[in-house]
Amino acid sequence: QVQLVESGGGMVQAGGSLRLSCTAAGGTFNRYFMGWFRQAPGKEREFLAAITDNGGSTYYANPMTGRFTIARDNANNILYLQMNSLTPEDTAVYYCAARRYYSYSTDPSDYFAWGQGTQVTVSS
Repeated sequence: QVQLVESGGGMVQAGGSLRLSCTAAGGTFNRYFMGWFRQAPGKEREFLAAITDNGGSTYYANPMTGRFTIARDNANNILYLQMNSLTPEDTAVYYCAARRYYSYSTDPSDYFAWGQGTQVTVSS
């Protein structure tokens, strides 16, 4: 079973950038379709971006296109999310998740493993 640990969250001013990392241990990272989600207080978990097992294809929720970039380093079992032009509306807990199947999915229930989350707070 894979264990996922997110890092890189913190507090940043509006307009700033952060890069989140998700380190995987156990399992076979290079066989998993990976995704990033976030959840703000009182809101449902929201899909942000996803990447295929070999990194050849990426997918983004419309509001993130052009601001967020997902990438992976299979040699070191790390998933990344580069976030630019952050706004207070981006404040949330950010999660990485693993999916066993190749097909693209934005549904959190289709992912079998989750990290504990990392807090991102954007001040105005």
